[in-house]
Amino acid sequence: MATCFWLRSCGARRLGSTFPGCRLHPRAGGLVPAPGPAPGPAQLRGYAGGLPGLSAALLRTDSFVGGRWLPAAATFPVQDPASGAALGMVADCGVSEARAAVRAAYEAFCSWREVSAKERSSLLRKWYNLMIQNKDDLARIITAESGKPLKEAHGEILYSAFFLEWFSEEARRVYGDIIYTPAKDKRALVLKQPVGVAAVITPWNFPSAMITRKVGAALAAGCTVVVKPAEDTPFSALALAELASQAGIPPGVYNVIPCSRKNAKEVGEAICTDPLVSKISFTGSTTTGKILLHHAANSVKRVSMELGGLAPFIVFDSANVDQAVAGALASKFRNTGQTCVCSNRFLVQRGIHDAFVKAFAEAMKKNLHVGNGFEEGTTQGPLINEKAVEKVEKQVNDAVSKGATIVTGGKRHHLGKNFFEPTLLSNVTQDMLCTHEETFGPLAPVIKLFLLSRPSPDLESGRAAGSGHGWRQRRIDFLRGVPFWWSEAVWPWARGVQVWH
Repeated sequence: MATCFWLRSCGARRLGSTFPGCRLHPRAGGLVPAPGPAPGPAQLRGYAGGLPGLSAALLRTDSFVGGRWLPAAATFPVQDPASGAALGMVADCGVSEARAAVRAAYEAFCSWREVSAKERSSLLRKWYNLMIQNKDDLARIITAESGKPLKEAHGEILYSAFFLEWFSEEARRVYGDIIYTPAKDKRALVLKQPVGVAAVITPWNFPSAMITRKVGAALAAGCTVVVKPAEDTPFSALALAELASQAGIPPGVYNVIPCSRKNAKEVGEAICTDPLVSKISFTGSTTTGKILLHHAANSVKRVSMELGGLAPFIVFDSANVDQAVAGALASKFRNTGQTCVCSNRFLVQRGIHDAFVKAFAEAMKKNLHVGNGFEEGTTQGPLINEKAVEKVEKQVNDAVSKGATIVTGGKRHHLGKNFFEPTLLSNVTQDMLCTHEETFGPLAPVIKLFLLSRPSPDLESGRAAGSGHGWRQRRIDFLRGVPFWWSEAVWPWARGVQVWH
């Protein structure tokens, strides 16, 4: 939430209570429209046909801007990745719709920032309560549009709602500070103020939680938001908009502009370069993050980026094999390997390597069940689309062509084009794609790890490892304070590292 604040000294000018074009003004008891035209109530239109069992009331298809459901000139299809069934045609917003959403958020900001912390807290709490009341329908929407197993979808909705609960309480605690200065007779007063409109760009793998985590903080601080959800999973964002409207979140405070992959680049650029946007929050690939940072640089916007990872899972000879395998299953195969903190490569010390690989393969066969996310017992749903399957397939083929061994899995699953078998590779070396590219799929490559008490010239050249590959060595000091030398490269983006010893 702190990222949505300005820190101002006591002598700084405070933001005015009105902005050009403002339609809402604060008064005791809530927000009231200023004289002149104002957005009407949320219109009951634009529902998706959906699939049996999905809530028609929450399956919206239009954009949500300024408190109204607005169609776009074009639409794009959203499909269930498991069955390929059409869930609906969603408004395909473009640059004009994006700019209109930013304007609506900007106009709402001048009043929302003046709403008392208590009232913002109350509205967020109402939104949270509605999420809990509709948790089953929201979970089914996640499973339908992302393929995530229903049990995992239920878990996501709960902690997605908990973000709103948390920030509803934190909204009351936006404190300032008194700071001593070098002058004996002076003190500095620090006030925290909302920065303005926040552009929120979210991924498909957690289509609800990634929104409430960002939006809950922004709204609690007094910011307004424009959300651009991933093109594969817009329904969760639109369902949240429906519930936000029911909770009484004022028009323009929460806006959603879905768009197709074709329009994503120009829409992202439009909201990130708009001078009315003060903050950008993005979760997604490193490549896209770099582009958005470039857009933000010209106007020096505040940014928060959660980008891709390449997390290692490290197992030493002293580890308990059963516990390490249980941790590996949980770390690697959550959401079919489609999370940014999933272990991407497994570094296993040579003394325990064979036992770990054998136990890991057995556990995968026993505990991982591929199927439609709505089916009982499914632990591994489909990947989000065929492009994601092709990436996993490419990494497996690359590894095998360079000497890796398929222990289990290794190919597309017979259930459909978006399914891939949970795969375990051994004899993996660092020149393979799967060791330096984020996989985002059910692939676990295991690298045999050599640890020595001092660096070895032979190991550096590859002779001690018995291969022609140039093994790089790095000193590590986290094993009970004793320095060891690691024969594999340690990449700087090793987020989510797990060590078992």
